[in-house]
Formats: sequence, structure tokens, C-alpha cells
Amino acid sequence: MRNQPARRVAIVGGLRTPFCRAHGAYAQCSNQDMLSAVLSALVVKYDLHGQRLGDVSAGAVIKHSRDYNLTRESVLSSGLAPETPAFDLQRACGTSLSTAVLIASKISLGLIDSGIAGGTDSISDMPIVYPDAYRTLLMESARERTLGAKLKPWLSLRPRHFKPEFPGVVEPRTKLSMGQSMELTAKQWQLSRRDQDELALASHHKAARAYDEGFFDDLVISFHGMSRDNNLRPDTSLEQLARLKPVFDRGPGGTMTAGNSTPLTDGAAGVLLASEQWARERNLPILAYMTYAKVAAVEFVAKEGLLMAPAYAVSAMLEDAGLGLQDFDFYEIHEAFAAQALATLKAWESPEFCRERLGRDAPLGAIDRGKLNVKGGSVAIGHPFAATGGRLVATLAKLLHEKGSGRGLISVCTAGGMGVTAILEAA
Repeated sequence: MRNQPARRVAIVGGLRTPFCRAHGAYAQCSNQDMLSAVLSALVVKYDLHGQRLGDVSAGAVIKHSRDYNLTRESVLSSGLAPETPAFDLQRACGTSLSTAVLIASKISLGLIDSGIAGGTDSISDMPIVYPDAYRTLLMESARERTLGAKLKPWLSLRPRHFKPEFPGVVEPRTKLSMGQSMELTAKQWQLSRRDQDELALASHHKAARAYDEGFFDDLVISFHGMSRDNNLRPDTSLEQLARLKPVFDRGPGGTMTAGNSTPLTDGAAGVLLASEQWARERNLPILAYMTYAKVAAVEFVAKEGLLMAPAYAVSAMLEDAGLGLQDFDFYEIHEAFAAQALATLKAWESPEFCRERLGRDAPLGAIDRGKLNVKGGSVAIGHPFAATGGRLVATLAKLLHEKGSGRGLISVCTAGGMGVTAILEAA
């Protein structure tokens, strides 16, 4: 550690692959393939070939055991100097925002001068394992020394041993999927189906318009024949969305559908961060600064909604920064589900929630919806779990740079009842 005044952390820029629906365009791609492609593109864009950065951090939520050193292996394929260290981090859907906060913290403290933060996820290349009973049999056989002893465990082999097990998609403590948990929250906050569909529709239209206007031209690389996110539905309508059946609660009270929820998605994203001096010495742009960040967790088993932690994290972060919720030009709120974003906004507007849960004398209040996810959100763009935070940082930094002033707020919910938030300010 270094005992010195904090330094401002510059966001130089970010890149990502197009985000694509699982089992489609990237069906044959691994997490390492996608992360390596993003890191290599950053190296080319910012002329980093052969340079040693202070650190690189990335991660994946759905991860093979072979990827125990995923980020380091990707760095070795990127064109950066092989002396560039790297490490993996995982915080569910908040992974790449967490890596950005951690790399930024190390820069601010003077531990490093530059680094890359990112994340990658592939549902198409998910690890599939066999039951524990089969693994036990294999290990028993492997431990023995004689041929007879090695063969003996195999006498208990049964067809059930070959039934594959896919990665769990439910919370271990509640046995509910994220969608089922969010459906409970949607009912608690009385979120209508129409409001959710309207937010989803806006997400698609704004993302499609951003592509048409060229906003993503320098943020999204071409990868495996793809140049834009393939979940976008610019021609969808409220009528089409209304025809979709609920998927998490199939009863008459269900409101969450495939149309107002994020799809299973493959993709990767990365962001280059640095001290001001390091960036200026290399004539690199400074789009924005990361100035504040906060994480929070809630007791979601019996007390709070699984995905409500960002409401708490933002409140605490605003206290740190001495800001109000309305003191922002842009809000990038991760749309894990349209209902999640709406529940968070409604919680901030609630006098009871802000008083009883956040300990505030008055509600945080409403935001200007015209400033929310102005280039589209996760419902439209897609959500490779560990990559979304990197997308949000790069998008918001560019928005602030184009505006030339102001600040923006990022909010990401995660599995396990956690939330990761950050504030960016224009350079």
C-alpha cells in the first residue's frame, strides 16, 4: 500500500463484442476467445502492443475449471507485454463493474498507473458435469494402485451416473430462479405488465436508434461475423410484447415475460483505466473520471427482494458524494428485468422505503426518465452476466464525453442479493 493523496482515475475508453443470444452466433466460442478478442482490440485501439500495464482484472460467472486463470491467459493472447499481471474476479452480474472499481481503486491509491477491467460470459459453452456419485467412483479408482483395486469401483457403475448436471440457475438458499424471485418483487411493488412492457419497448427503440446514429461504432468490435447485438427488436410493439405469456409465474398474476426480461447472452467487454499522467503521456483520450463507487447486500431470504440491493448502494453512495438522486445527467440502470429497474425507481420514490429501509428523512425522489438508459438497456442489448458492467462504464463515459460536462450514475443488481454502483464525471 502507498500512503499518498488519492489520484483521479481516468476512463480512457472501452470496447465489447456484440452481445448475442446464447446457442447462436458464438456457439463455438469460449470465454477466453471472447475476452481475448476484446483485450486485443483495446491493445490495437490504444496502441498498447508490447506495453506492460499495472494489472488486468476480469471474470466470468459461467466458468469451466480449465479457466482457473482465465484473465491471465487472455492477456497472454492480447498483444500486451507478457509481464502484465492479471487476475480473475467474480461477483455475479456485477463482475465487470466490480473489476472496474477495483482497478480504479488501485490507480487512485498509486499502486498502479494503468489497468484494464472487464468480463465475459458464455452460456453456449457452459460446463456440464456428471453426478457426484460418478466423480466419487472415478476418484476411488484413481487412488488405487493395483489393477484389480482400480477395477473394483467400476462394478458399481450404473446408468444414473451418466445423467449430466447443468450449472444451477437458482439461489441455493431460496431454491428460486432470479426470475421467480423478481416476480415476487414485482408483485410487492405492484408493477404492472404494461409498465414493464413499455420500458422494454423503449429499451429496444433507444438501442436501435443508437446503432443507426453510429453511437456504438467505436464501442463494439466485429466478432465472429457479428457487428451488432442480435437481440435487438426495433420493429417490436406494445401489442407484440403484450401477446407473450409470462414465464416465471404462469398464473393470472404473472407479469414477467421473455420480452421484458433479459435473454441468455454471450459476450465480453473491457475498459481501459489510467491515471491522468499515464494517459496524457501517451496522448490517450480521457472520456470521464470514476469518482465514487459502492456495494451493498440485502437479506433476501426473508426480508428484502433479491435484486433490491442497488437501491441501498446508491443511497449510501450519494451520501458519500454529497449528491441528490436528481444531480445526474445520465442513469445507466442494468435491466436484468424491466421489473427490476422499475422496482428500484419506485423504491427511491417511496417515503416508507426510504425512511424504514434507507434511514432517510425524505424519499430520494423520482428521476427524469428521459435520462435513463438513453442508448438502450440490457433487455434489448442482452446481458452476458460478467460483461454488462463493462458495457455500462464504456457507454456512460462516452455519453459524458460527448456532452462535455456532467455526471452519470451506474447501478447493477446481482445474484446473491448484492448491488454494485458507481458515479462517473465528465473530464
